[in-house]
Amino acid sequence: MKKTAVILVNLGTPEAATKTGVSDFLKSFLSDSRVVEAPKLLWWFVLRCIVIPLRAKKVAKAYQEIWWEEGSPIRVISERQVVALQQKMDEEYGDSAPRIFGAVSYGNPSLKDTIRELQENKGIEGVDEGIEKFLIVPMYPQYSGSTTGAIYDQLADITHGTRNVPDICVIKAFYDDPGYISALAERVNCHWDQQGKGEKLLMSFHGIPQEYADKGDPYEKHCQATAEALAENLNLNPKDWAMGFQSRFGPKKWLQPYTDEHLLSWVKQGVKSVDIISPAFTADCLETLEELNIGYRDIFMTAGGENFSYIPCVNDSDLFIEFLGQLVKSRIN
Repeated sequence: MKKTAVILVNLGTPEAATKTGVSDFLKSFLSDSRVVEAPKLLWWFVLRCIVIPLRAKKVAKAYQEIWWEEGSPIRVISERQVVALQQKMDEEYGDSAPRIFGAVSYGNPSLKDTIRELQENKGIEGVDEGIEKFLIVPMYPQYSGSTTGAIYDQLADITHGTRNVPDICVIKAFYDDPGYISALAERVNCHWDQQGKGEKLLMSFHGIPQEYADKGDPYEKHCQATAEALAENLNLNPKDWAMGFQSRFGPKKWLQPYTDEHLLSWVKQGVKSVDIISPAFTADCLETLEELNIGYRDIFMTAGGENFSYIPCVNDSDLFIEFLGQLVKSRIN
């Protein structure tokens, strides 16, 4: 077997929960035309002169509410996922096990630097020789051009002009993989066993502008497939659950129904208790720990709800790591 590196790629995070840290991160993240499709010169001005000055302090405060002692939650969890998956691969393959690494689309450690260091054997502890094959695993279950598509773009930039192009394989999506659905269902069932079951389960996915879907992005269909598969695994009736989209930004129409509007509608219908999970994220982050568990909780409770229960992401749960292990094995054997 070729000497293989498996790179788990997530979005990224500010280096610190400060206005400066958030500004630097937003500048990198929102400058990507995959994320924001707008005329470049106009958006350059709007981003730097309007968006970042207006949002950086607010976003930094949100990060401060969920920041862990070890650092940014998504970074800490991603590192745990790498460690757990490496242990599983070592148990399976011994000395010939693929090496597991983490990288991000924006910030550090970047995907570009990680691949180049592995190829050149520079500064990567535990690697004895240059890597010959890369398996890239975007940690986004559902494909979108604004997330996984951006990773493909970065890989194209990395290989452009390279004489000895590395052997690269990318896992495009795993939105309906039975292993992922089982890991999600386990999180829900464990939560219900420990906390009790609410009247409704709301599956909240990160949104994208509607025009992206209209142009052919399959993200909405992938989210629907994930939600339906999870509901089936949990033996839920249609009246017991719903899906919504969160994190809309700017004046454009985004994928609907919106999560907050779902919550308000349920309160009007007399629903008093809700469980909420976000199957679009494989690691808890700002959008789950702050937006869902704090912001949306406040919306629901203020409107008259009585019990709002957040169900964590799959994170480094045993069943999710088992799924990742099977996913990797299917592509390197």
